[in-house]
Amino acid sequence: MAAEKNVGLVLLNSSLSPFGQRCSIALAEKGLPHEYVEEDLAAKSDLLLRSNPIYKQVPVVLHDGRTIIESLIIVQYLDEAFPDTRPLLPTDPYERAQARFWADYVDKKVYGCGSRLYMVKGEPQTPANVEMAEILKTLERELGGKEFFGGDHGFGFLDIALVPFATWFESFDRFWGVGVAEVAPKLAAWVARCMERESVSKNFCSPEKVYEFIGEMRKDLGIE
Repeated sequence: MAAEKNVGLVLLNSSLSPFGQRCSIALAEKGLPHEYVEEDLAAKSDLLLRSNPIYKQVPVVLHDGRTIIESLIIVQYLDEAFPDTRPLLPTDPYERAQARFWADYVDKKVYGCGSRLYMVKGEPQTPANVEMAEILKTLERELGGKEFFGGDHGFGFLDIALVPFATWFESFDRFWGVGVAEVAPKLAAWVARCMERESVSKNFCSPEKVYEFIGEMRKDLGIE
């Protein structure tokens, strides 16, 4: 294994993790060969615990034995460490700053609000439901008439940051009545365009798997 020999690129991941999917998509977009290690998060490997002793979570990338953690940091690292491959961030400093701002918005808002939704029993107009609808509308406004969030740059950093959460959109609707196609139809169309890219479709977790996972988690929490 490359991970044992401390050579090349290794991704420690869980296929259900939208954060890990970011890394898989970025690696595919840049055409970087790597070893993939699927982690059982209920029984984390010694390699994962050694590689990420602070958070003990995926994703982790090992590059020639050196550890990089946190998905957005990993994606930016890959862009900087392999400059001769397809760039994910725009070259203009202002555009790069904007992409980073909106990627941070995705983490704070989409993931943050989604985590609170897990605790909601499904009433259609709870504060978290309304907030998620507004978050999706805000992202749709940022997308505007562009094909991808990267604009002239094309599919890039912000697209990679957001698109893994599209696997959770169906659950937003089925559990909490937040229908993305109704709330933000341009965003739903953007998801369809992203799915036409091999880098996305091959690394996209099944929405049905996500739905089942959330259902089990809610049962464990006594919500269902």
